[in-house]
Amino acid sequence: MAYGLRRLQVNQRSGDNVRIGVDVGGTFTDLVLVDPQTGTIFLGKQLTTHVDPSRAILEGLERLLDQSHRAIEHVGHLVHGTTLVTNTIIERRGAKIGLLTTRGFRDFLELGKEIRHDRHDLFLRRPEPLVPRRLRLEASERINATGEVISELVEADVRAAAQQFKADSVEAIAVCFLHSYANGAHERRAKQILASELPGVPITVSHGIAPEIREYERGNTACANAYVQPMMNRYVRRLEGGLRKRGFFGSLSLMLSGGGLTGLEAAESEPIQLIESGPAAGATAAAFYSRITQIPDLISFDMGGTTAKMCLIECGQPERSNEFETARVSRFQKGSGLPLKIPVIDLIEIGAGGGSIARVDQMGLLKVGPESAGSEPGPVCYGRGGSLPTVTDADLVLGYLSPDYFLGGEMTLDMAAVERALTKHIAEPLGLEVVEAAVGIRRIVDEKMAAAMRIYIAEKGRDPRQYALLAFGGAGPVHAHSLARLLGIKRLVVPLGAGVMSALGFLVAAPAITLSRSYSARVLALDWPRVNGLLEAMEQEASAFLTGSGIAPHCVSFRRSVDMRYLGQGFEVPVDVPNGILDAATADSLIGRFRKAYELRFGRSVVGVPIEALTWRLEAVGPAPEVSLRFAGPERHVGELRKASRQVYFGEHGFLAADVLDRYRLRPGMKFEGPAVVEERESTTVIGPGCKVEVDPSLSLIIDIAEGSAQTSPLSRGVRLEAVKSEELSRA
Repeated sequence: MAYGLRRLQVNQRSGDNVRIGVDVGGTFTDLVLVDPQTGTIFLGKQLTTHVDPSRAILEGLERLLDQSHRAIEHVGHLVHGTTLVTNTIIERRGAKIGLLTTRGFRDFLELGKEIRHDRHDLFLRRPEPLVPRRLRLEASERINATGEVISELVEADVRAAAQQFKADSVEAIAVCFLHSYANGAHERRAKQILASELPGVPITVSHGIAPEIREYERGNTACANAYVQPMMNRYVRRLEGGLRKRGFFGSLSLMLSGGGLTGLEAAESEPIQLIESGPAAGATAAAFYSRITQIPDLISFDMGGTTAKMCLIECGQPERSNEFETARVSRFQKGSGLPLKIPVIDLIEIGAGGGSIARVDQMGLLKVGPESAGSEPGPVCYGRGGSLPTVTDADLVLGYLSPDYFLGGEMTLDMAAVERALTKHIAEPLGLEVVEAAVGIRRIVDEKMAAAMRIYIAEKGRDPRQYALLAFGGAGPVHAHSLARLLGIKRLVVPLGAGVMSALGFLVAAPAITLSRSYSARVLALDWPRVNGLLEAMEQEASAFLTGSGIAPHCVSFRRSVDMRYLGQGFEVPVDVPNGILDAATADSLIGRFRKAYELRFGRSVVGVPIEALTWRLEAVGPAPEVSLRFAGPERHVGELRKASRQVYFGEHGFLAADVLDRYRLRPGMKFEGPAVVEERESTTVIGPGCKVEVDPSLSLIIDIAEGSAQTSPLSRGVRLEAVKSEELSRA
């Protein structure tokens, strides 16, 4: 099974074709346009239109093209990411689907694993299967774990199931037979029969979507794919139709959860691969900035209007995983959701964003999120009908946001409405002043994000103090300083255009494809010719796929890995596999690498227990597109660097007078100190007292966080500016 590029043909008509990235979030739709003719990047941000997300895309596209003075005919490639797949599963708005499985295994989706995600909860809830029991039908057949056919498929059972599905008007079907990862012949034949009996109904076979050991995870993945397929097909066709109607004739692709790109055909046939496409783009952009800022180890912190995402970037690359869990019953508790076998960029996502709603619960405690006001109606300050206070409303009261420069002045924020909402819903019930209520909301959301990040990093055996924090998303730079202090992080990095950086990730992503095959055995007893055959077959398939999309064979690089574990364990650790032909001598190398990886993660190794390999993987990657970080804002902006001064809340320091700086007037080499607020159209960066800031060559803010309190009173002084060269300061 191939995860990655799917018939992605980038328009090659001209070397000056415009490229556009679009990230549809819960509150905002972010857009980035790269014009290779001038080397300029244009940024855009629109409120998401939830009834029809394609409308915000098309409106934002028209605005960007107008700003760049280009026509839609000049757009050669559009890359898109969306949260539609994950939202559909979480909200249970997917298709009516049926499941065909091996006789006797009808209930495996409900049985799941014997492990309880909370052993002490007497009222433990498990996630409801995506397929109701009456639509889970059986067929007689049996294949064993080595791929040997024990009992042939009874085709009459498949035809009978097809008629039952037809009578129940199912919209899509999943097929999951026992051990089909070892031999998919029965699933392929069942698909042929179902397709002939139910023409036009999408059919997902489990060995095609996840050819790996473990029936529960493989079956869930197949069912989830079928569940979202009709919805995704309608969305993709509507978006493509709207683009074509407006004169777009370039290529349209989507980002996969693992960071690769896929064409429309694969997006329609395997939409489950897109479940984390938006967050994956953010992590991809973070890896890009890790390389250009030469800071190899980062924590990527992406906080938008609905959620906050964190990902580890080590040696310039994001952490990856081959498993993902969605629709958790206990939102942050591992094991309480539906497990999927898909390659993803490994990150944590929590319900903490600018639109997270604050409330007082029945116990009289202040709570924030995970419910979000989104874009409709949005926070109270937006003036779009929202009545419940949110994190963005609290940020406005505390001085972090300007009521007159939100979205570059397109939206005027309503401070009076926020104060009324905070008074009614938070301050009066708790006996607080409005500012105290806003401080409470801010502290809760920051502590919530810090706690989630501590757990995420601790599970990997890492220390957050050893990393810098890269902040982006509309709310990320607003909260990054507070979050870094809670985690003990000493350095912040905030790129220019941070508010739409995820959309840039689509345009710096390399075409990639990931393949997997399960072959399990003890490492010392592996059949090495079989292993070499698996890896060679995957390499040929991946190479053919990428070269068929116009990538030169010598530009394709490969990375091999294998999932390993101690015998008897129920989880694996990925281990890199050396290149070249493998033989018995390779076993010692794999065992050594496994012990090192295991000890790094768990702090110990196990002696005297055999080690086994389960699933072999190959990732093939083409060259990443080149992007010059020349932004349109700084090129055309005029005015003073210091825009104003306003009172901003800084924790134990209380309210301090902070200078408000124009982000577009900052140039490489400039230095200044906090407290300060740096404003740009898509986001605002809050810089605490005593922090030292330098603008690097990519126009990113490199912020070194001060320890303790500010050394001088900032109430009566302005921001001190320095320059590496005096003429750079004079240009300001």
